[in-house]
Amino acid sequence: MSKERRTVRVTIFGEDYQIRTDLGEKYTKECAQYVDDAIQEAHVGGHVAEPHKAAILAALKITDELFRARAEAAGLSELVRDRVEDLTARLEEIRASSRESRNTELALDG
Repeated sequence: MSKERRTVRVTIFGEDYQIRTDLGEKYTKECAQYVDDAIQEAHVGGHVAEPHKAAILAALKITDELFRARAEAAGLSELVRDRVEDLTARLEEIRASSRESRNTELALDG
């Protein structure tokens, strides 16, 4: 079942845009605000007068954030995978030890 596409009006760097999306109005506006904030930061903080250059600097900043988040997520994923492998090995050792104990008990009773 697909979500309904709708048009969301946003303002980025003083320009109004109609965005067609199925991601929801609130989320789309939050994304637009994030982009606007990044452009404003590049424009004011970076002393960049031309809007297109501020937009490019903002895109580079957001891309850097994305790449760093991906690298962090990959690191965490590897950490979790290693931990799962360690726990799985420990569980196998416990199962094997438990089987050996039961076999020893049966042999003694038998």
